[in-house]
Amino acid sequence: MPKGTYQVPIPKNEPVLSYAPGSVERTALKNAIAKARGQKIDIPMYIGSEEIRTEKSTPVNPPHDHQQVLGYFNEGDASHVTLAINAALGSKDAWANLSWEHRAAIFLKAADLIAGPYRAMLNAATMLGQSKSAYQAEIDSACEIIDFLRFNVYYMTQIYRQQPESSDGIWNRLEQRPLEGFVFALTPFNFTAIAGNLPSSAAMMGNTVVWKPAFSQIYAANILMQIFREAGVPDGVINLIYVNGPTVGDIVFNHPDFAGIHFTGSTAVFQHIWKTIGENIAIYKSYPRIVGETGGKDFIVAHKSSDAQALATAMVRGAFEYQGQKCSAASRVYVPDNLWEEVRTKVLSDLSEIKMGPVEDFSNFINAVIDEKAFDKITDYIDEARKNDLVEIIAGGNYDKSKGYFIEPTIILTQDPLYVTMCEEIFGPVLTVYVYQADRFEETLELVDKTSPYALTGAVFSQDRYAVEMATKKLVNAAGNFYINDKPTGAVVGQQPFGGARASGTNDKAGAMVNLLRWISPRTIKETFVPSTDYKYPFLQAE
Repeated sequence: MPKGTYQVPIPKNEPVLSYAPGSVERTALKNAIAKARGQKIDIPMYIGSEEIRTEKSTPVNPPHDHQQVLGYFNEGDASHVTLAINAALGSKDAWANLSWEHRAAIFLKAADLIAGPYRAMLNAATMLGQSKSAYQAEIDSACEIIDFLRFNVYYMTQIYRQQPESSDGIWNRLEQRPLEGFVFALTPFNFTAIAGNLPSSAAMMGNTVVWKPAFSQIYAANILMQIFREAGVPDGVINLIYVNGPTVGDIVFNHPDFAGIHFTGSTAVFQHIWKTIGENIAIYKSYPRIVGETGGKDFIVAHKSSDAQALATAMVRGAFEYQGQKCSAASRVYVPDNLWEEVRTKVLSDLSEIKMGPVEDFSNFINAVIDEKAFDKITDYIDEARKNDLVEIIAGGNYDKSKGYFIEPTIILTQDPLYVTMCEEIFGPVLTVYVYQADRFEETLELVDKTSPYALTGAVFSQDRYAVEMATKKLVNAAGNFYINDKPTGAVVGQQPFGGARASGTNDKAGAMVNLLRWISPRTIKETFVPSTDYKYPFLQAE
């Protein structure tokens, strides 16, 4: 068989298209949206070589127009979970034994399909199904998933190149095996890129996967699966099922071949999963890999030397892009009293210009939150804030779910730095501000560090380098992604690998080599060319 040491293309971050009026991409996206709006699709599960349809069809509705039906997905049951596991296990040997360059080629092709013929379709699906603006869809369901695929292929080759030293007469080798069993990918609603990365990164390393997306992301997940199949992912390598969480968990976490979970979602769910795995640890063939990114209560802390305009812009963008439905969204801000009035004026001026409405109107900065459950949770926080004498709603606070789940970008000003909206994850367009005495910056940093159990993202604003250094050191464990004079959102694959610790997850950085290392099990091989033939060592000889 021919052999070679292959070098994959050096990855570069996918350029973000502008979607400016008159641009080719804007026209293509508008056409894709109109086409999707004009049809109702039937979305199957994908198990092995089969497209599975059931008697239970569940409608897919745009969050910003919940009476519209985009299609129906075929909801499964416990039998489909078992089928998916069996398909993954049945496909495992052939996939694991496929030469790595062919796995690489499949996912590089998937990236090119997204960058080219599927770009408008996948972005339109993300916009309609998850209520994202054109720009938010572009950076997610185009650029980020393309970057994940290309950079992960590159990291995979770097991992395979790592080899140990060898002494004289010995050849030491290191090989990377996929995990023994199947990997379970449990993906969230808010990022199509995450939904694609969690199963594909594990599969890229030779694993076979059972993938359960959030029901509210299925519309775009279906297109991702079509792309994977067109790219050449073999049957059974990635199995996409639509079954409720408890049913899936009961089967997956009680299966002896469960080898690992790749998760993004809530802290409560992840902790429950971890507990369940721990209770079942004796039944597994191997200790499962547990990789998870969960919640955040992400902060911006400003020093008295901060640029007020830059701070105001970071607050508006960081808190309200995609309606605050990002794990990294700015949710609590600490502003010194010497800057507050200027910052307040600039933020309120920006918010007075921002439009809210459906994604089809590209001039809307704010769209809908994902569903009624999220709407009710977020608005409960707003209603409770109205009743509290220590807080004041200084912007927004209005909401309406008659046509879509719309909540105005809302800013709460609190006198209590431990008020509930400073501590708990809301996952919506609500930002809470605490104004502190400008000469108490160091104390405020301690407050920032201790207020929340999370440690995902955070930012410091300052023109004073001593203050920047102090914040960087004192908040060393408060954020896995830390920003200086920038908003705490928008991590780019290959530039800022993403993940946090504490209650925010295992910090196995998505978009970095460290994540791929979790989906392999190394084996060292030592070959001795001329073996010893006498058990006696020289020290045993008599004087």
